Amino acid sequence: MAEINAKMVKELRDKTGAGMMDCKKALAEADGDVEKAIKFLREQGIASAAKKSSRETSEGLIYSYIHPGDKLGVLIEINCETDFVARTDDFRTFAKDVAMQVAASDPRVVSREDVTPELIESEREVYRNLALKEGKPEKIVDKIVDGKMEKFYSEACLMEQPFVKDTDKNIKDLVTDTIAKLGENINIRRFVRFRLGE
Repeated sequence: MAEINAKMVKELRDKTGAGMMDCKKALAEADGDVEKAIKFLREQGIASAAKKSSRETSEGLIYSYIHPGDKLGVLIEINCETDFVARTDDFRTFAKDVAMQVAASDPRVVSREDVTPELIESEREVYRNLALKEGKPEKIVDKIVDGKMEKFYSEACLMEQPFVKDTDKNIKDLVTDTIAKLGENINIRRFVRFRLGE
C-alpha cells in the first residue's frame, strides 16, 4: 500500500477541487495513483449527482454573457437548490462557462427531450432521402439515419455538445461534475442567444 502524504493530497485537491478527506480516501482507494484517484472521485461524484438529480431546483440565477466585440450575447437561466450556492463563485463560473458554450456552439435546445417531434421527423426524412439518393441499400438506410440523428443531437442539444474548454467531456459531464463539487442539484433551464442583425 502506497504512503499517502500531504503533497499528494494537495495535488489531487488542486486538480479536482474535492475536499481533503475525499482526496485522502480516493488516494487510498487508488493506492496512491493520482489519475486513478481522479477517476474514483469522478465516479463518486457521478453517483452522488445521480442521487441529487431528483431534488427540486427553485433558486439560481440569470446569467448574461456578451462576447468581445458586442455583437453576440447570451442570457441563460441556471437553477440550483439554494440561494447560498447560487451566490458562490463556483456556480457563477459554471454559469459563465455554459453561457460561453451557447455563444460558441449555438445549440438549438437544452436537451434531447426539448427537440420537437416535428423537427425529429423532418431531420430523419432529410437524412433518409439523402442516403437513398446516394444509392445506399434500403436495409441499412435506417441505421445510417440513426447515426446521423446522434450527430444531430450532439450538435443541436446543449447537454450533448462537447465542452469548448475541454472536449473530452460534454456539457452533461460538466453539470455532473459541478453537482458533485457544489453538493446540490443543478438544472440548465433555458437560454437565448442573440447575434446582431439576426
